Amino acid sequence: MPTTPPRPAAPPPLVVLSQTLAIAALALLIVLCLAWELWLSPLRPGGSWIALKALPLALPLAGLLKRRMYTYRWLSLLLWLYFTEGVVRAWSEPGPSRWLALGEIVLSLLLFAACVMHIRLRLRAAHPNPPVSHDLRSTP
Repeated sequence: MPTTPPRPAAPPPLVVLSQTLAIAALALLIVLCLAWELWLSPLRPGGSWIALKALPLALPLAGLLKRRMYTYRWLSLLLWLYFTEGVVRAWSEPGPSRWLALGEIVLSLLLFAACVMHIRLRLRAAHPNPPVSHDLRSTP
């Protein structure tokens, strides 16, 4: 009689929450980038090729859904490009672009916080009792 392999344990609720936040923030950032450059306030009337900046954001979606730690790590670094673009455009562009840039900043920071939270929770769950470090300077 064949036995079925045990099902993996369900992740803790905070891990699921951080994953949900990350996926939602990433999806909203993709939508914002596309809408901004194609319809809301494009650099040129009718849209511009700069809308392709949303393409790198679509790559990590599968990794986030599968909870791949590597994806959360490199995405947390990639986000700083979008944060920087948002800061530059919020500072330099008038009108609706300024508000869209502020939205990009907020979503980038939210996504970064969700990624960091997810990474820390997963590492803490993997190593519940980290070794105690000893300060060699205090030993006689």
